[in-house]
Amino acid sequence: MTKKNKSGIEYLEQNHINWFPGHMKKATEKIQQSIKLVNIIIEVRDARAPMASGNKENYQNRGQKPYLIVLNKTNLADPESVKSWTNWFTKQNESFVFINALDKKSIKTIIKRAKEVLHTHRLKSNSTATLKDKMKMMILGLPNTGKSTIINKLANRDASKAAQRPGQTTSILWVKADKDLEILDTPGVMPPRIDVQVHAKWLSAIHAIPDHIVTPDESACFIVEFLLNLKSSGFKEHYKFESLDIDLVTACNHIGKLRGCLRSGGLYDYEHIYKIILGDFRKGAFGPICFELPPVK
Repeated sequence: MTKKNKSGIEYLEQNHINWFPGHMKKATEKIQQSIKLVNIIIEVRDARAPMASGNKENYQNRGQKPYLIVLNKTNLADPESVKSWTNWFTKQNESFVFINALDKKSIKTIIKRAKEVLHTHRLKSNSTATLKDKMKMMILGLPNTGKSTIINKLANRDASKAAQRPGQTTSILWVKADKDLEILDTPGVMPPRIDVQVHAKWLSAIHAIPDHIVTPDESACFIVEFLLNLKSSGFKEHYKFESLDIDLVTACNHIGKLRGCLRSGGLYDYEHIYKIILGDFRKGAFGPICFELPPVK
């Protein structure tokens, strides 16, 4: 059920957002069964939401299998926030690396760190273990975190096709990257339940949750309000705002005027405005941001 204000912008009531279709349950079970086939797990997350985009339930039954958290899309993340998260993950003794999957040097750091993590793990049971080149890794993560891009870069070909919509890939398959690296590609899988609802808003903004679950109007309005509160200079410059001390409706109307989203009679085409906002945000047009800061104890 929706509510509509006088300007015509619709607001969804605060229903609980969750997205865990049947194929994801089956994929989770298959992932957990397949962990025994690899010697290291790579979990890909989004650097703009380092904890909310994680899903350790994917490999909760890993036993002593080592893992590496790869925080992708640092090109879209606020550098100061990345520094804060780097310090936090280090203090938590997590194995992690921040990367930009579109950069070849970043991709190489995944292999380097994975070998280091695997070697450290082997030393625990064998103090004379040597660093080995060969690896069998499982790559997993939420939809649209960049798993397919990473696999394609590692394999130097389009080995894994990125789906246009989140959750479209449903199969698990092996990809032979080179003579020393085999990759077990897995579908994007969400947590069974999202308890903190603002996390669901973050995940819909970065398109881990598809637009038919959290609709474009709700996602776009959330993004606008978030960036207004943030006083985002990139947002201000991109849409040529004079000031960000305005409300949601005023901001959307300004964007509508700027982009020519007017219907006959001077009415605003809000559906078009929402699509513009989402499209601009998802391609990084507002500059680097971060939704989430490290926990404070």
